[in-house]
This record gives sequence, structure tokens and C-alpha cells, in this order.
Amino acid sequence: MRFAFKTLAVFGLTIALLLALSLIRGTVQDRQRYRAEAVEEVARSTAGAQSLEGPVLFVPFSDRVVTTQVDANGARRQVEQVKSGTWVYFPQSLEVQGTVRSLPRMRGLHEVRVFELDATQRAAFRVLIPQDEDPATPRTIGEPQLGFGIRDVRGLIGVPSLRVSGVQRRLIQGQGRGRSGLHTTLDAPAAGATLQFDVEFKSSLQGTETLSIAPLAERNVIALASTWPHPQFHGDFLPRSRAIGPDGFRARWEVSSLASNAQSQFRAGMSRRATQGSPEAEAVDAISVSLVDPVNVYSQVDRATKYGVLFVLLTFVAFFMFEFLKQLRIHPIQYGLVGLAVAIFFLLLLALSERIPFGIAYLVAAAACVTLIGYYLGHVLGGWLRGTGFAGLLGTLYAALYGLLISEDNALVLGAGLLFLILATIMVVTRRVDWYRATAAG
Repeated sequence: MRFAFKTLAVFGLTIALLLALSLIRGTVQDRQRYRAEAVEEVARSTAGAQSLEGPVLFVPFSDRVVTTQVDANGARRQVEQVKSGTWVYFPQSLEVQGTVRSLPRMRGLHEVRVFELDATQRAAFRVLIPQDEDPATPRTIGEPQLGFGIRDVRGLIGVPSLRVSGVQRRLIQGQGRGRSGLHTTLDAPAAGATLQFDVEFKSSLQGTETLSIAPLAERNVIALASTWPHPQFHGDFLPRSRAIGPDGFRARWEVSSLASNAQSQFRAGMSRRATQGSPEAEAVDAISVSLVDPVNVYSQVDRATKYGVLFVLLTFVAFFMFEFLKQLRIHPIQYGLVGLAVAIFFLLLLALSERIPFGIAYLVAAAACVTLIGYYLGHVLGGWLRGTGFAGLLGTLYAALYGLLISEDNALVLGAGLLFLILATIMVVTRRVDWYRATAAG
């Protein structure tokens, strides 16, 4: 009867501790949201994630079209209409050389990774303007706009420099055709003319955490360098070559228009804005790099709390082993206090890791909990040797958990091996126990 009562009491305590662990996980998620809010706040006051597009040449034109219309009386008449459009041309080649500097900003406890990009973009254009379809009604060709897309122009530092065929050009806000960025206006070409020119655009741009560059040319070569040693390469294309070390990283991309949908996506976005009136820029294929922290403490703590139920269960199983093998009497309240100390470890880990490096925070939190539990169990289990032994087992468990956290790629195999080892140990230790007699005696 006492065994059944003890089992039910321990089961109830386990459920209560699981609720406590869920509250701790909720706190971790709240802190993650606070950090996301800190990133948004920094982005609002400086500039958000940045993306670069271009240069792109927009050539406006209008055609006079004569149509025949029939009125209600059946009379035919000639009506002249003007239809406008824009030709979009991309460069033959684009080379981007950029240096990225990390400038961390603090918002409360949260560090937000702000960067400054010093970039030089060189592009070559060779554009053939179409001939008039009907010499009797020649089209009108307007002044082309050479545009550079920038997602958040608030991040511009100083005045960018633009040279077209070696001649300094004045920049105006707006990439062209309703997109965010900068542009300059060129002389209107004649029908059938060939435009051939080089472009050099130098700028300093600030952003938050992520930089993207769209490969809109026929041939794109992008090279970035930074002193930040923990880049994350993502987007639609990974670097062809990279070098990452404690002094920073260097990466180089080579992307052909044959391997990218960026040009067609850009044109499709223009068409949708023209027909639907949407002011939002359409996403296009891009290379992307983010300056990330090597250890995301909230992700690490969240992963650790997922093992909390395992810690509680293994602690209670060890108590059962001591109780029945050593004929000790452990009260459910003592189970609960030790289980609560195990659960509070995760809350302590979260609080410390926000202020000191994660590894040190883990060591301090684990040492505090193991010491407390070892001291307490020295009295509960009837001897300092038993308390120290139990604390050593618990310390080994914390060390194993830390190994799981820092070896994310091997977490499954390590976790499975650890569980198998624990089960095998319990089975070996209890292989001669008569459970009928033990439970009857309890």
C-alpha cells in the first residue's frame, strides 16, 4: 500500500515539475521575443536588413497606336491612343567588392549586430534600343533612369559616388519604377541606337544583421570581407570560395544569369506593381550573409529545457534505487525539493547566460545545483558518502547534457547512447532484485 501511495505521489510531483519546466520554457520564449523586439528597435533607429539590386537601366517609351472604333450608329472612325511602357535592361557584367564592419549595439541586455558596408559596384552595359515598328508613327523614347536598389536608404552614410563612363553623375532618391534606392537620369537615346557605358558606384551603407545582394547581371562576381569571424551564408547561392578564421572571413560568389531567376523575378515584380499597384518590392534571388552570434543563448537554453523531464525522471529513478536497494525511507516532499532544484537549474542558466558567456553560466548554474543537492542528500540518504556519490552522478548528467548542447550535429546519437547506458546500468544493478518481495515489503 505504501509503495502504491509513493508511486502516485512521485507521479504527481513529476507532473507538477513538468508544469514548472513549461513555465521556464515560456520564460525563454519571452526573452527571445524581447531580443527580436530589440532588433526591430535598432532597425527602426538605424536601418534594417539590407539588400542591394542593380544597377538596372529603365528606358521609358510611348507608342502612338491608331485603332478603328465603331460607334452606336455603326460609323467607323480612327482613334489615336498613346501606350506607354518601360524597357528594362540589366548589365552584361557586375563586380561587387565590399568590406563589412561589425558595429554591435546594445538594447538592455541584448546585443544587436549592426554592420557598415563599404562597397564598390562596377558594371558594364551594352544595350540595343529597338527600332520603330512603324516609321509612320515613331515612338517617343524618354530619358533613361539608371537605378540602384537599396532596401532601406536610411542606412546610407554620407553621399554615394556614381560615375558613368568616367563622368560624375548626380544621384536622386528612388531606384526607378517605384522601387526604393537611388537613380540618375541619362540622355534620351534614339530608336535603334546602341548604348554602351561603364558604371562605378561607391557607397557606405549601414544595416542590421543581414546583407543580401541580387545577381542581376549576365555575369556576377561578388566578393565580401569582414573581421567578423562567425558569418552565416544563406540565400539562394552559397560562396564559391570562402575562408573563415578568428580574424574574420572572406567569401566570393560567381553567379551567371543562366543559374538565376533574378532577372525574370525582377521583371515579374514590375509587372505586378504596374497592374496591381502594389508598392512592395518583389523578392528576387540573392546571395546573403548574416553576422550571427556564435552561441545563441536562448536557443541553447531552450534546447536544454527539453531535457528537463529526463533530468527529473532520472533523479527520481535514482531515488527509487537508493530507497529499495538500501532500504531507505525518502519522503515525497524530499523528492519534490530535489526535483525543484533540478528544474530551477534551467531558470538559473537562463538568467546567468544573459550576462556572462554561456559555458561559464552553465558551469556556475550546474555547480550551484549539484552542490545544493549533494549537501541536502548527505542528510536525506544518511551519509555524506551517499550524498556525494549522488551529486557526482548528477554532475555527470549535467556534463553529458552540455556535450549534447555543444554537439548539435551529434545530439541524437549521443542522447540515444546516454539513455541506453543509463538503462543498462539500472538493469545490471537491479538484476537480482525480487520486485514482488520489495513492493510487498514497501
